[in-house]
Amino acid sequence: MEFKDKDLIGIGIAIVVIALARFYFDPKYFALLAGLGIIVGSLPIVIRLMRENRISQEKEEMFLEFSRNLVESVKTGTPISKSIINMADKNFGALTPHVMKLSNQISLGIPLIKALEVFAKDAGNNSISRSLTLIGQAERAGGDIGEILEAVADAVSMTDKLKKERKSVISSLVSQGYIIFLVFIIIILVLQFQIVPMVSGIGNVGGTLGFGGGASGFDPVTGQREIANAFLYLILVQGFFTGLTIGKLSEGNFKAGIRHSFSLMFLSFIISTVANLLFVG
Repeated sequence: MEFKDKDLIGIGIAIVVIALARFYFDPKYFALLAGLGIIVGSLPIVIRLMRENRISQEKEEMFLEFSRNLVESVKTGTPISKSIINMADKNFGALTPHVMKLSNQISLGIPLIKALEVFAKDAGNNSISRSLTLIGQAERAGGDIGEILEAVADAVSMTDKLKKERKSVISSLVSQGYIIFLVFIIIILVLQFQIVPMVSGIGNVGGTLGFGGGASGFDPVTGQREIANAFLYLILVQGFFTGLTIGKLSEGNFKAGIRHSFSLMFLSFIISTVANLLFVG
């Protein structure tokens, strides 16, 4: 994953906020302020990745429309190069600038295969790149280009249909993933505020009676904060990887899971921080 200039600015802000929280504020507010800094710093990256993923999906959908229009035009007897030039004025959403560039390159006399390679590179989508490679190879080899284009359009249509069906089937699993994660947070909070203090109390009693190490020099407040931070880091890590898994299952790539990871981490951070402020102080 490449970082843009705005991403680096966000990362810098997060580092500054964490440093201020570490050296200039009460330690009990460190987790809250550090978490807010990380959220603010990572938000531009998450928004950019979500936008790129949305644009990539739109390009795939509009490429299907582009392929169908190209098939119809070629089947009427119009050469493929002329068909592409004729479609330059049509609206293909996020794919429109790439189609216009392809048309302009062909109009300037650039070979179709070379122009298609540039189109595939600019589109930045694996599905589109594979389809354009097949079209270029078909044009180079000769034969009935109309049938080949129709086969490519059918393959793109089938791929799009399968993706939508998978997303529909997996949608219930996504909801279950969020619910399971909320249950996981509740279990962690019960463990933190009920089980651990109970076990710690037993250990202190044992030390007082001479059955274990004593608790002399132990600061209960500091211990509670350390335990709280440890559990917070645990659920944040769990939320990050759970989100990536949800994205992989629902949309087929980990990049799409970034928004789920951010949502789960933000949710776990808010719940854990509020609980710690209320019960730990």
